[in-house]
Amino acid sequence: MRAIWVGLLLLMSNIGNADTLPNPMSEGVSDSLETPLTTLTAEQATATAGQAVFVERDAGHCVLCHRIDSLSAPFQGDLGPALTGVGSKLSPAQIRFRLVDPSRLNPNTIMPSYFKTGSLHQLPEQYKEKTILDASQIEQLVIYLSSLKG
Repeated sequence: MRAIWVGLLLLMSNIGNADTLPNPMSEGVSDSLETPLTTLTAEQATATAGQAVFVERDAGHCVLCHRIDSLSAPFQGDLGPALTGVGSKLSPAQIRFRLVDPSRLNPNTIMPSYFKTGSLHQLPEQYKEKTILDASQIEQLVIYLSSLKG
């Protein structure tokens, strides 16, 4: 069911603005979100947990559009940029920002805003005012993607 939700947001993620999100510009940085969305337990704060969110269909399913060379997952996508070595290119704060609402960097992106609830239209009632990923899943992805240095 979450895969349908991701598909819907792929189509609608650029509608409106992210008025319900923390404003990263208020932190003085134009492309990052320094403050974690939540605190993770030691058990949650692992690259393995983030990799599961990246791969699993009922979670982020990022592998649908992105490729990581070291990842053993079938049918990796090439619609979005390859993320091999992304942890060497972007800080955790920059990765977080791109997961939360990439349309703030690129209004024409087709990547869904994984932590946006406002200004979305034509959603089924059960998905209104809900994010695709919760704060823990976003932070797990940040940990995983930040670990990709090579």
